[in-house]
Amino acid sequence: MLQLEPQSLVQRMPQSTKTAIMVIGGAEDKVHGREILQTFFNRAGSTDACIAIIPSASREPAVIGDRYLTIFQEMGAKVVKVLDIREREQSYDPLMQEYIEECTGVFMTGGDQLRLCGLLGETPFMERIRYRAQLGEITLAGTSAGAAVMGHHMIAGGGSGESPNRSLVDMALGLGILPDVIVDQHFHNRNRMARLISAISAHPDKLGIGIDEDTCALVEADGLLQVVGKGTVSIVDPGEISHTNQSLVGATDPISIFNLRLHILSYGDRYHLHQRVILLPDG
Repeated sequence: MLQLEPQSLVQRMPQSTKTAIMVIGGAEDKVHGREILQTFFNRAGSTDACIAIIPSASREPAVIGDRYLTIFQEMGAKVVKVLDIREREQSYDPLMQEYIEECTGVFMTGGDQLRLCGLLGETPFMERIRYRAQLGEITLAGTSAGAAVMGHHMIAGGGSGESPNRSLVDMALGLGILPDVIVDQHFHNRNRMARLISAISAHPDKLGIGIDEDTCALVEADGLLQVVGKGTVSIVDPGEISHTNQSLVGATDPISIFNLRLHILSYGDRYHLHQRVILLPDG
């Protein structure tokens, strides 16, 4: 049976059962307190949960799928199925779509975000997941690559440790679950601030969200984002940019951006995505 961490950690977990979209920075705790995974389980319906695991981003989907299957079974989910989609045609399988109509939670694992989008993007299967998640009918979680695909535009790859520049980031189309954001994961752990800023400089109508490992940006239907886990969520807001040379310099030249706003949020902090404001503890 699942062994929980000391009671102090259990008490920290958000106890709400409302559905949410959970954007996880990767490397979430799968062994000890499992705080983020436990939060997903609770939000998906707890012991009444019917969970779909999508390991399509992984190069070893059977292995990673079985790992999450065991975790959610140990937690006591009513039904857990691994939807091991390795060919795009499988996304059109009526049985796959039938289970998505029944499930209360969908979990997308890590791996390669380009592979995930190539297999699922613009299929009836994925469109139904997106629609149900945006309506608040299910809880949808994505970790690592599964987090990167959340926006309409996604970071497909790139470098780290440099000044912001256009060559530092490779962009592609994501799944559009949270269309107004661009997500980067393993964020401070892999020194990706400049990469996210580079992405936002090219798409200043979007909001940048950088999520550390074992950390989750939990987004409810009203646009309220709350931080769960051990690290931080960085919000890069270009809404008040007064100048950038992004379109004027070479691909490897440093980018200038004036009046870019940055927020660093930790456990329990809240941010409203639609209003682009931090909500203080007193509301």
